[in-house]
Amino acid sequence: MAGGKETPRQKMIGMMYLVLTALLALQVSNQILQKFVLLNDGLERTSKNYIEKNAFMVNSIRSTVEQQGNNERDLPKVEAAREIREATSDIFAYLEGLKQELIDQTNAKNEDGTYKTSSLKNQDITGNIFNNNRKGYEMEERLNEFPVQIENVLASIGIEQNFDRIAKDAREIDLFKNDPNANYKDFVNLNFVKSPVGAVLALISQYQNEVLNIESEALSSITNSIGTFYFKSDVFEARVAASSNVVAAGTKFEGDMFIASASSSAMPKMTVDGREVPVEDGFGKISFTVPPASNYDDRGLAKKTLQGEITVNIAGKDSTLAVNYEYFVAKPVIRVESETVNQLYANSANVLMIDVPALGTSYAPSFTVSNGRAISGSRPGQVTIIPTSDSGKVTIGVSSGGNKIGDVEYDIKPVPAPTIRLHDNRGPIDLTSPYASPGPGTLLVKAIPEANFGRTMANDANFEVTAGEVRLIRNEVPRETVQISGETVGGINSLRQRAQPGDRFVVVVREVTRTNFQGNKIKTSLNEVYSFSIR
Repeated sequence: MAGGKETPRQKMIGMMYLVLTALLALQVSNQILQKFVLLNDGLERTSKNYIEKNAFMVNSIRSTVEQQGNNERDLPKVEAAREIREATSDIFAYLEGLKQELIDQTNAKNEDGTYKTSSLKNQDITGNIFNNNRKGYEMEERLNEFPVQIENVLASIGIEQNFDRIAKDAREIDLFKNDPNANYKDFVNLNFVKSPVGAVLALISQYQNEVLNIESEALSSITNSIGTFYFKSDVFEARVAASSNVVAAGTKFEGDMFIASASSSAMPKMTVDGREVPVEDGFGKISFTVPPASNYDDRGLAKKTLQGEITVNIAGKDSTLAVNYEYFVAKPVIRVESETVNQLYANSANVLMIDVPALGTSYAPSFTVSNGRAISGSRPGQVTIIPTSDSGKVTIGVSSGGNKIGDVEYDIKPVPAPTIRLHDNRGPIDLTSPYASPGPGTLLVKAIPEANFGRTMANDANFEVTAGEVRLIRNEVPRETVQISGETVGGINSLRQRAQPGDRFVVVVREVTRTNFQGNKIKTSLNEVYSFSIR
C-alpha cells in the first residue's frame, strides 16, 4: 500500500492479510477450511470488482484527455495508464496460474467444481511447489518487483508515489516480528511450508487484491494529475466494490459504492439502508458492524442485501440511482480450549479459553452464563466458569463488541469422591497385614483426590476428613473410641495404651470437606469403614 494515512479499505486489506497468515499456523478443522474457501470466493469477487473499476479508470483517463483536446502534457498519461493496466494483468494472470497449478496438482476440485476437503488439508504439496520447486521465491520476486515497476511508470510522467513491498518476511510484519517461533521465517516458509491448500489459495487471492489495489491508487494519481476533469454523462451505472462479500458476524462490512463514471469533481450524495455515508473523491465509504443473522444455511451463511441510493447531478438535474448489493454473513465458529472441555466440574473453577478465529483482532469478548457464574481472565477470551448446580447443563453465551455470536453448552459433572487412605509416620498402612503392637503412634486419615481431577483442578482438589471416629475392638466389643476432626487423629495414644495383640483398630469416616478455589467449604457425608489388626 502507498505511504501516508491508510484508507479504511487499505486497513481492511491489511487486517485480512494478518488474519490469513496467522491462521496458516493452525491445525485447521474442516469448518475452518470451508471458511477459507468462502473467504477465497469473496476475495475473487472483490478482484473482479477491482478489475472492472480499474479498466473503467483507464478508459476514463483516455476519454478525459481526448475531451480536453489531447493536451500534449497529458497524452503520456494515457500510455502510462495502459502500461499499468497491462503490468497488473500480467502479474494477476501469473498468480492465477499458480492457483490453478495448486488445484491441479492436489486434484482439489470435484467434477461439479466444489472443493474436496481432503485436498484442501494437504500441506505437503504446497511446500513442494513453493519451497522445493522454488515457485514461492519466484513469486516473492515478482510481487516485490511490481510496486517498483509501477513507481517507475508514474515517475516517467512526473508523479512521485511510493508503495510498500507486497511479499514480506515474518520480521517485517507486526504480528510476527516479536514472536520467537515465527520471526525467523522468510516469506516462503511463513506462507507456504506446512500450510494447507485451502489457506494458500486464499492468500494468493489476497495478493491479487493487493496488486489491484496498487494499480487503483496509481490510476487515481494519474486521474488527479489531469487538468480539468470532464464528466462524461452518456452512461451511468451504480456499483458497490466491497472488500469481501463474505463477512463474519461481529466484524465490519467495508467497501466503495460509486457511480462508474464518478470523479473527484463530482460530489454525489449516497445512502446505505437509509443512512448517509461519507463521500471522498466521488466514492462513498461504507462501514458498519454486521450483526449476527437469525438464520444460517447448511454452509453457515446467511444472504443479506445492502440497499443504497446515489443522488448526483446529471445534465443539470439531480437524479437518484438505486443500487442493491448481495453479501453473505458467515456464522463464526466458536473454539474452546480447556483441559476439561467436555464437561465442567460443579462448584469448581473451570478455566476456559473461548476464541472466535474469524473475528481476528476485532474480537472483544463478553460472556453470559446460565446455571453458573463467570469470572473474566487476564487475556481476551479467558474465562473461569463456576457451575452453581451439581447436575444439569451450563450454557455460555458468547458476544463480541456487544454482538451475540452464539452459545456453547456443557454438562455439569459432579466432583469425583476422594479415596480414603490410612497413614502412619512412615507412610500408607497396609490394611491386609497386622500392625505391630500396640499400634501406630501417629494415625492420619487422608482424603486423596481422584487423579485426573487433582491434576486439572488443583485449586479445587483440597480434601480433608472432618468427621468420624476410631474404635479399639476386642472380641468384637468396642473398648474405647476417639473422634476424628481432621487429618491427624488426636487421642490415638489412649487407644494404644489399652491395645493388646489380637485387637483391631476400626476407622469410620463420616464426613469429608472440600475447600474450593475461593476458600468455600463443601461438606460431603460418608459412611466408610477401614480396619487393621494388632499382632
